Amino acid sequence: MTDLEYLDRADQLLLAVEQCCDRINDETDADLDAQRVGGMVTLVFANRSQIVINQQKPLHEIWLAAKAGGFHYRFDEDKKVWLDTKGAGEFFANLTQYASEQSGMALEFKALA
Repeated sequence: MTDLEYLDRADQLLLAVEQCCDRINDETDADLDAQRVGGMVTLVFANRSQIVINQQKPLHEIWLAAKAGGFHYRFDEDKKVWLDTKGAGEFFANLTQYASEQSGMALEFKALA
């Protein structure tokens, strides 16, 4: 993957996260705040816990930091999804799990259609 392809896919991922936060706030009382600065999105929950998602441009990875730990994701060209580099699953499925755990509510994150 070229640098430009990575940046395009990584920006799509961050945009999807932001749009999911908007949808979640419209449909629930989660009070989820998404703050984006450049290649990083910080999710702040009502209980003040956070999840940080950021681009790692030199490695062509997305990093996610949550209470559950730190995770690295790389885009899989065949499956067209971001997968954990240690085999621990797909980005949006994991974000759904970690955000739900931290917020105490069932939340759903998914890629742009």
